[in-house]
Amino acid sequence: MKVVFDTDIGSDIDDAVALAYLLAHPDCELLGITTVSGEPEKRAQMASAQCKVAGKQIPIYPGIEQPFLIAPKQPKCPQAAALSRWEYDHDFPLNEAVDFLRSTIRANPGEVTLLATGPMTNIALLFALDPEIPKLLKQLVMMVGVFSNQLARVGPLEWNAICDPHAIAKVYQTPVAVHRSIGLDVTCQVTMNAEEVRNRFRSTLLRPVLDFAEVWFEERPVITFHDPLAAASIFDDRICTFHRGQVEVELSDPRQLGMTYWQANLQGSHEIALEVDSHHFFEHYFSIVDAF
Repeated sequence: MKVVFDTDIGSDIDDAVALAYLLAHPDCELLGITTVSGEPEKRAQMASAQCKVAGKQIPIYPGIEQPFLIAPKQPKCPQAAALSRWEYDHDFPLNEAVDFLRSTIRANPGEVTLLATGPMTNIALLFALDPEIPKLLKQLVMMVGVFSNQLARVGPLEWNAICDPHAIAKVYQTPVAVHRSIGLDVTCQVTMNAEEVRNRFRSTLLRPVLDFAEVWFEERPVITFHDPLAAASIFDDRICTFHRGQVEVELSDPRQLGMTYWQANLQGSHEIALEVDSHHFFEHYFSIVDAF
C-alpha cells in the first residue's frame, strides 16, 4: 500500500503514534510525509527523528503554517521540546509540500492512499491547484469531524476541522474515488492512560514517541488514538465499520465553524466510520509495532 502522510505531528501525541505504525507496517510503502500547521519545520524534525530510529529515508516536506481565513489555533509545536535527545535532520525543502504531494500522486495514479490527520490546509490547496489530483488518488483517509448523535459524549466540534474549517469544507466538496473519515465518534473509544502507555510503549519505534508523550502528559494523563485508528483502518478492514453518506461543513455560524453534518445516503460520496472494534484495534496496532 503506497501511503503519503499529511500530519500536524507535535500538537496531539497521536500523530507520532500513527507514524510509528506506518513505519513498522510491512505492507506500507511510505512515499513521504508532509507537515501542516504552526512551526511546520519543527514538526518535520519530529517526523525525521522517528524515521531515523526506523532506519528509513522518507522524504519530509514542511507544509502550510497558516489556515486559510482564520487565526491559527496551534501556532506552536510543543512536543519538539523533546527533540534534543534524538538525532534528526535540521533542513528540509521549504514551500514544496504541495508540489511534492502533486508530483507523487501523479507519478502513481490510482495507487496512493493520502492519509490526512491534521488541519486540511495542504490538502485543500492541493485540490484547488490541481483539480485532477482527487481522481488520481486510490483513496483519501482523514481523521476529522464528529458524525454520530453522541455529541453529549464528545462534543460537536473536532480539532482538525475547526483549525481550518474552510479547508475541510473544500476537501469535502471535492469528489474522490474513496473518501473516508474517522471522527471523534469512534476515536474517543480507543484510549490509554499514561501508566499503561509507559508500560506498553517498549518497541524501538515507540521510544521517541514516549519521549514526545511525556510532554503531552504534562497537561493530559491519557492518549486517545485518533490518528493511529485512521492509519490502521487502511490496512485492516475489521477495525472500523464505514457507512456511506454526505458531509456538509458549517461555515456560516462563527460559533460553530467547522462543525460536520453527516446524512446517511447510500448514494453519498463520503464513507464515515461509526463503529470500532477497540480490542481488535489495540491487538492489531501492537502486533505491528512490536514486531518491527
